[in-house]
Amino acid sequence: MKQAITGNAGPKVRSDIEVTLELTDSGGIELIVKSKVKSMYGNAIEKQCRDLLEYFGLKNARLHVDDTGALPFVIAARVEAAVKALSGTSVSFLPEMIAENEYVSSRDRFRFSRLYLPGNNPGMFLNAGLHSPDGVILDLEDSVAPDKKDEAKILVRNALRSVNFYGAERMVRINQGERGLADLECVIPHNVHLVLIPKCENAQTLHKVDEKIKEIKKREGQPETVFLMPIIESAGGVERAYEIATATPNVVALAIGLEDYTADLGVQRTREGNESLYARNRIVVAAKAAGIQPIDSVFSDVGDMEGLLNNVQSSKAMGFEGMGCIHPRQIAVIREGFSPSSDEIEKAKKIMLAYRDAIDRGLGVVAMGSKMIDPPVVARAEKTINLAVKLGLLSGKWSEEEVTE
Repeated sequence: MKQAITGNAGPKVRSDIEVTLELTDSGGIELIVKSKVKSMYGNAIEKQCRDLLEYFGLKNARLHVDDTGALPFVIAARVEAAVKALSGTSVSFLPEMIAENEYVSSRDRFRFSRLYLPGNNPGMFLNAGLHSPDGVILDLEDSVAPDKKDEAKILVRNALRSVNFYGAERMVRINQGERGLADLECVIPHNVHLVLIPKCENAQTLHKVDEKIKEIKKREGQPETVFLMPIIESAGGVERAYEIATATPNVVALAIGLEDYTADLGVQRTREGNESLYARNRIVVAAKAAGIQPIDSVFSDVGDMEGLLNNVQSSKAMGFEGMGCIHPRQIAVIREGFSPSSDEIEKAKKIMLAYRDAIDRGLGVVAMGSKMIDPPVVARAEKTINLAVKLGLLSGKWSEEEVTE
């Protein structure tokens, strides 16, 4: 008898359920529930499973579930994936979209920290927003085993509807090629803010993704824009960085993935990063020229907070405006590193006050003490002030407060 197994089970698995489904010719529905919380939720789990099988039109089946505390949206995803694996049905069961998930994003919002969440691991979804990342990335690519990708996109779809991410930008990293376009069909209707395109090597890839998203949004009657963040992970991608950055107006950021990039070069990634200096500089220049955000690669040693801070400071000095993270403990360090320091804010305030004083006095030259201040320095100071105000590090009326003091 053919069977489908979806989900995960085992001593270290939490908040998931393993579903084993067999279609039978007769005998009705045979259901066996194994659960750590069976005494409290066994009846609810059994009822949901029976309701789901009825929803998909199954009258004869053998269903075994091994539950480790899965929430209803996870159970629904795992059962649906098993049914689709055996029957090929195109019917989907959509959990209710909670009100907390109906917010929108914006082109120029902060993307200092983006927390990667493996798309087939629901236990990592549930509290991700509580750590206050700027974005959460529900990953369908490298973190998902090839034989789990179909069930992962259903789980991610349900998470987009059911999990409160507390205002974080809702991102999905799709797969490459045709599989990635199929991922879009599954997730785009459910308020995805931004799509990450992995291993992007040319503008044509982005054109296909952008057109597919527009087609889906039009069909669903959804006017919201979905932003794009291509990830450069090869020598070819680096050489075509500006072409990629300007491929469509919906590209808002350009990221680099150093693990795959160094593998493409045939070299080891080192802490010093000399092997990727050219590529990182190229990404920053291309992004800045295109008027979008350059985003650095992840720092993979989750136990080295000092090394992470040094990496962030180096990244910021190069011109990057954010980076990926693979553990919640990295978020605060990344945010602190990319935010203006108190010294930077104070220096920017002095430059802006000197500039405004020169304007008020009709002077053509701006000076602070004995030093001349060029227009690019003023522009950089103004950007620092604006960023500090947006982050709540400085009052929006700071200049008036300076005068009163």
